[in-house]
Amino acid sequence: MAHILVVDDERAIRSTLTEILGFEKYKVTEAENGEDALQKVKTEKYDAVLCDIKMPKMDGMEFLEKALAHQPDLPIIMISGHGTVELAVEATKKGAFDFIVKPPDLNRLLITIRNAVEKCSLIVETKKLKKIIYNSTQMIGNSAAITTVKETINKVAPTDIKRILITGANGSGKELVAKWLHEKSKRNAAPLVAVNCAAIPTELIESELFGHEKGAFTSAVKQRIGKFEMADGGTLFLDEIGDMSLDAQAKVLRALETNKISRVGGEKEINIDVRIVAATNKNLEAAINKGTFREDLYHRLSVITIDLPALNNRKDDIPELVNYFLNYFATEYGQALRTINADALTLLQNHNYKGNIRELRNIVERLIILGEENISANDVVNFVK
Repeated sequence: MAHILVVDDERAIRSTLTEILGFEKYKVTEAENGEDALQKVKTEKYDAVLCDIKMPKMDGMEFLEKALAHQPDLPIIMISGHGTVELAVEATKKGAFDFIVKPPDLNRLLITIRNAVEKCSLIVETKKLKKIIYNSTQMIGNSAAITTVKETINKVAPTDIKRILITGANGSGKELVAKWLHEKSKRNAAPLVAVNCAAIPTELIESELFGHEKGAFTSAVKQRIGKFEMADGGTLFLDEIGDMSLDAQAKVLRALETNKISRVGGEKEINIDVRIVAATNKNLEAAINKGTFREDLYHRLSVITIDLPALNNRKDDIPELVNYFLNYFATEYGQALRTINADALTLLQNHNYKGNIRELRNIVERLIILGEENISANDVVNFVK
């Protein structure tokens, strides 16, 4: 039975909608304002939401933005007695599934809800399929080095530990470890939000992480929710944290110490509940000695440290990794599965991988495109540099 959340400050409207939807065999929960509704969305699963726009405490537009930050795939249908084209466009831009004017046409309302529920069902099924695929490709390899990593993930992920540091060279699989820490945690129903600290200009990193209020700076034309808020209840993955500026490090440290943030240009403190998984390819202890990384932040982040081995240190896993990539690209390209002979595999095992697993993946893709049906040692010699 699909579960619908009805949000409206008028009791009579809530009761009418509840009666109509109950007759259509939907399970219905009511909320009298946006704050109440947001709390319900954070603690209960809904297949769709019907939400009024004009409400006290927290209006429908603010609820829409915050609810989607928590659950991006939730279909939210906005309803209003003050329907205008501009309002409908604004709601749609913010992610509303649809916009309906009060009093709603009953047929249109029921069709819209049915479509929203079907969309939610499809999303759930897609996620299940992706999870099956993801589970089947967990962490490839059985070498001693990667087995240690797997065991650490299985021990740490289900706990309440909120600070984990992943170290390792580029291409060694740090993002995959972060994903598995999230998938195997009690937080996996909430978002995993990733931030590449090296890709964001220093002057924008604070806004990216903590959000900003409208008018906080010249280009702040509307309020924006930051990554910490988006990840509330879930996991925030801070990739390449070794490249973060000292000023931003100080603000992240304060957020970790207080479990509170403030948007740029705002005075209100916002409580957050986030697991932080940070990753770096740098030697943070050396960076501390150079004065480019805060020692207190390092100790905050490294409650648990997972050090990923370079591919050159786990070469026994290369045959299994190669076969995985052969299967992956056969599916990706819609082609027959390629094979590889023993001599070619031996050459790949003897190769020096500066780019780790990412480099091996690129090599296998190149061999599939340029090599023979049965990839040979000659193909490896010709196409692997």
